[in-house]
Amino acid sequence: MNRSSSATQTERLLELVSQGDERALERLLAAHRPYLRRLIELHMEDDLHARVDPSDIVQEAQIVVIRRIDDFLSRRPMSFRLWLRSKALEKLVEVSRHHHAKRRTVERDVSFSSVSSFAIAKQVCPSRPSSAMQQQELAQAAHQALATMSETDREVLILRHGESLSNVEAAEVLGIEPD
Repeated sequence: MNRSSSATQTERLLELVSQGDERALERLLAAHRPYLRRLIELHMEDDLHARVDPSDIVQEAQIVVIRRIDDFLSRRPMSFRLWLRSKALEKLVEVSRHHHAKRRTVERDVSFSSVSSFAIAKQVCPSRPSSAMQQQELAQAAHQALATMSETDREVLILRHGESLSNVEAAEVLGIEPD
């Protein structure tokens, strides 16, 4: 399904949810679950992957969405997809804080996962051979390249190529102009 038909379907489901249709809310969440899973995997730090399944965070984020959907429908502060994204990332931060026993220093912290490096590497160089070793080397090179970029540039690449957000959506997330 392309982005515009997905957005149209989302709007239809939101209208049904606003009319009290609980099954529409279930369908809405199910339609966005793969995106949320990819989002969490992209932003989840590697050490947290060993202790928490991304699906658990997605499920917890969806519980938050169910509890707050009426507020979203009354205010419509942004597109549903970006609102959903913000709730999922808030839940990821909450889970991450809970699971980190000792804090790392800011000087050593580069807050993106190897999953995001791999996703960007696949988008930038999709014609690379698919052997596991070559994919791993490519992801490592992408990770190193991303670490040298400014935080904004890195986030734009992750939003566009990792999360598959449009330029307009990425700009809205970052609070910058789409150009």
